[in-house]
Amino acid sequence: MRHKGKSVSFDTMVKFFMHNYKIPTKKDVDKLMARLDQIEKLIKSTAGSTKRVRPAAKDRQGVQGRSRGGSTAVNQVLEAIKGFQQGAKLTEIMEKTGFDEKKVRNIIFRLNKNGVIQRQSRGVYAAK
Repeated sequence: MRHKGKSVSFDTMVKFFMHNYKIPTKKDVDKLMARLDQIEKLIKSTAGSTKRVRPAAKDRQGVQGRSRGGSTAVNQVLEAIKGFQQGAKLTEIMEKTGFDEKKVRNIIFRLNKNGVIQRQSRGVYAAK
């Protein structure tokens, strides 16, 4: 015959699983929140004494949508498309703007999606 052992309480089982699976308790979360409050106070007290200088934005072609000429890449592609009466091919746009194929394709996709240009045939686009 088997002996029935002492039954384990539900709270004990929960504590065991929380400890075993490293689940934080309310006490742990409260400690963490208190520590975060201390860090926020420290940051606020030191932020007022030093002046923060924002670093200058780098002029990266394509990342900010600006090219070396000062106008946006989207505007350059749109002007290139407007320059062709019968519609502009992808290669012609690339030659006129100097952008690579992926960049031109992405810009054309956005312009077409926004209704600024329309696709006349495969690879040929015209301004509306």
